[in-house]
Amino acid sequence: MFSARVARLVVGKLVYAVSCLLACIVIVVSGYAHELVGLTTKISNGVSIGGSPSIGAMNVLVMGLESRDNFDGQPLDHHLQFALNIGSGGSHDTNTLILVHIFAGGQRAVGFSIPRDSVVNYPQTFDVNGIEIPSGKINEAYAWAYDVSEQQTSTTSMSSAERAHLANEAGELAEVKTVEEFTGVTINHFVESNLIGFYSLAGEFGGIEVCIKPAPAQAGFAAGANLTDYDPQTGTDNSGFSAYTNGYNKAKSGTQYLHLSAAQSLAYIRSRDTLPRVDIGRTARQQAAIDYVIYELKHGNYFSDIGKLDAILGSASSYLVADQNFNLIDFATNMRALTGKNMKLTTLPGTPENNVPEPGFPGGQDIIVVDVPKIQGLVQNAFYPQPAVKQTPGAKTPGTTKQAASIPAASTVTVDVYNGSTASTAPLAGQASAALVALGYKAGAILKASAQSQAVTAGTQVFYGAGASANAAKIAKDFGTTARALTSLAADHVEVLLGSTVTQVPAGLASSSTSTASTQSTGARVIGAQAAASQAAASSAVTLAGTPSGSNGDSTAVAANAPYGIPCVY
Repeated sequence: MFSARVARLVVGKLVYAVSCLLACIVIVVSGYAHELVGLTTKISNGVSIGGSPSIGAMNVLVMGLESRDNFDGQPLDHHLQFALNIGSGGSHDTNTLILVHIFAGGQRAVGFSIPRDSVVNYPQTFDVNGIEIPSGKINEAYAWAYDVSEQQTSTTSMSSAERAHLANEAGELAEVKTVEEFTGVTINHFVESNLIGFYSLAGEFGGIEVCIKPAPAQAGFAAGANLTDYDPQTGTDNSGFSAYTNGYNKAKSGTQYLHLSAAQSLAYIRSRDTLPRVDIGRTARQQAAIDYVIYELKHGNYFSDIGKLDAILGSASSYLVADQNFNLIDFATNMRALTGKNMKLTTLPGTPENNVPEPGFPGGQDIIVVDVPKIQGLVQNAFYPQPAVKQTPGAKTPGTTKQAASIPAASTVTVDVYNGSTASTAPLAGQASAALVALGYKAGAILKASAQSQAVTAGTQVFYGAGASANAAKIAKDFGTTARALTSLAADHVEVLLGSTVTQVPAGLASSSTSTASTQSTGARVIGAQAAASQAAASSAVTLAGTPSGSNGDSTAVAANAPYGIPCVY
């Protein structure tokens, strides 16, 4: 268990989970809802994370496990392990994480791929074989919780399947809470897939199509090193992927389209070490694979041929798990307008660092340092965007006075919100932040009160840094208090510390926000040094099943004759 933390491989199963969800949607729309009844019961076998409905706006976390076991704790067949070049053992890390917000009405969605090496504080300290693990890579929260559960049940009379079920539930809950704390939003539902899921799906398709191009020379790697997964620096090849054995013409070079077998399809999205920016490059491949899979589901008659649907979904419960409250039929009925072309994925930014000590590991680790307040702002703005304010030409803004004209624009002020409320039903920081953003202020940190320096009082307090006094006074008035200067605050920053007795956002302020989905402040903090602003080179955006809507770092392009609109990546 614990030793599995040391030697880990990278696997992406997001494609399978997303594809199954989209398949469920189309089954309902096509009139085959009865085919989902038994499947829903089997798949919704994960831990309960609340009573969120499966209709309306929601946040869904998709997880892909590295485990070489199925959900009953049974190892994969050794012949399959050899064929897929995956070996045995492995940990229960979630090497693929994507958080998706589906807007009310189910007509569009936006999501963030979370790099697996992002270092965060865990909501709990894991005690694994006497070693305390308070922080680490975000993808390891599942594995540490899994290991702790296995330790706790090791001397019981439970069957291996029962122990594995409890361990997976512990991992699911720990990963959900960790991502909530990291992003500052509540997760309503989750879906997870294990290793074999994508391989099975690719097998049903007879493989997948990809567009690959040689990467430029980078530190330690010659140009085109990404065309295989062999790392000359370590002498290792984790996935067995090779563009050359899949028909890549070395003499011709340049960008080429390849058809990959099921095994090589899995190897393609598992490759990591030779790709530019490592995890960021791997995420680009996964997003490109999703483009193809969604195209194939729609154009390969899978939604009109019940036999093909049975082949894809019939064994899904072996590879796919959702939380107990996720009703796929309700979800699919409501999401009928959601298709690949209006689901946008973006990779969260961070700064890579090498050979960094990390609790629970014998040697230095490659990590990604993240700026949590900035990331929370990115997620908040994407999931709960500020509505456009329409102004009638020539109309005078109500309440405009000579004094108000001297107040700096709200857009120049960043507001951090801290939740000091003791009410168990008050996830207020995210709600208050959304309301302030709707008024034009910049989204700042969304954290617990313990993450700031001031003592919590019964009522809300408002503090300000240089240049923000006038705006702070306006904000304080909304909360029924007065603003105070705080020398430790940065210039043009306002801090709202919600009081211990506060149970809701003030009515006047709440009415400024049109967001219908509540957000959760779970106390994420910055780990390590502050990351560089935005890291545009580390961000990627791809519109599924269509032409990419943005730049996927330095690796995405779409050729004019690209089949299926799949992006060409390193």
